[in-house]
Amino acid sequence: MFEKIEIFIKRYDELSKMLYDPAVACDNERYTAIMKELHSIEPIVNTYKEYKSTNKAIDDALSVLADTQGDEELRDMAQQELEDAKHALPLLEQELRILLLPRDPNDEKNVIVEIRAGAGGEEAALFCAVLYRMYSMYADSRGYTPDLLNLSETGLGGIKEVSFTLEGAGAYSRLKYESGVHRVQRVPETESGGRIHTSTVTVAVLPEAEDVEIDINPADLKIDTFRSSGAGGQHINKTSSAIRITHLPTGTVVECQDERSQYKNKDKAMKVLRSRLLSAKQQEQSGAIAAERKAQVGTGDRSERIRTYNYRENRVTDHRIGLTLYQLDSVLGGNLDAVIDPLIAADRAEKLKESMDS
Repeated sequence: MFEKIEIFIKRYDELSKMLYDPAVACDNERYTAIMKELHSIEPIVNTYKEYKSTNKAIDDALSVLADTQGDEELRDMAQQELEDAKHALPLLEQELRILLLPRDPNDEKNVIVEIRAGAGGEEAALFCAVLYRMYSMYADSRGYTPDLLNLSETGLGGIKEVSFTLEGAGAYSRLKYESGVHRVQRVPETESGGRIHTSTVTVAVLPEAEDVEIDINPADLKIDTFRSSGAGGQHINKTSSAIRITHLPTGTVVECQDERSQYKNKDKAMKVLRSRLLSAKQQEQSGAIAAERKAQVGTGDRSERIRTYNYRENRVTDHRIGLTLYQLDSVLGGNLDAVIDPLIAADRAEKLKESMDS
């Protein structure tokens, strides 16, 4: 482990020196790339410094305690410092092991979130709107910048489907655990008998793809324009500004109609298309290690039922890790960290166990 750490420290020093190179300072793209890499290595460097400092504190305390002629008050202080340092050392070592785990290369990327009503008709569409609000409030709490891409509403205030981007450092690292089937159990307002209905909504979280990651041949695209539409007169205009792009080799279809500008809608639709194709490519590549992925917390299977929201019991249950919280109002109000933090911890614990077993 410590040999790996020394490699990171050496690289950190190299990158730090590069920042003083005038050629780097004049190259904004290179400067940004270096800062990004520095930022990713910094936690390892800082934790290792604290680890070494704690080790030194143990040695210093033992030295004081070994001096039988020393001041009694000083010896008491040294004994307390020794106990504190011995308690902190294994925690720091554990943190270092976690920091050295292979990182998901997509973790720092922005995300594209797609929410679609599933089984349950209008009730599913209404819950789709609830989840959209939940993610919007969570984004606000984390400082992510939202950008609506496409919205298809129903006449009763529900949402058939909605897609949007969230821009912010580490957005994918937290929201990737949301992909899958979300199940709601509640009594619909239209249900006079008070019976609980079960409906589903699917959520897909895609890392935003960069142009260099996916090469799209313009000849493989069929681009159609149409007039924007929506319930209640929203998103309606008199020009054909909405865009539908079909990727012919895969049959992937993307629509965007949020903007009044056809150009802006096309740009947004291409952003979604690139991300969908990248996600499909990555899932295909990961098929070879499906057994390994099965042991980890699910983060990408859209057919996997991951969570249940039960209104009568004020309960949220994440089925992947057996987590149950009686805080439904809080979670739907945007406090998703109460669910996401345990998911991240479980994922790290599983990966840490695998790394130590191998």
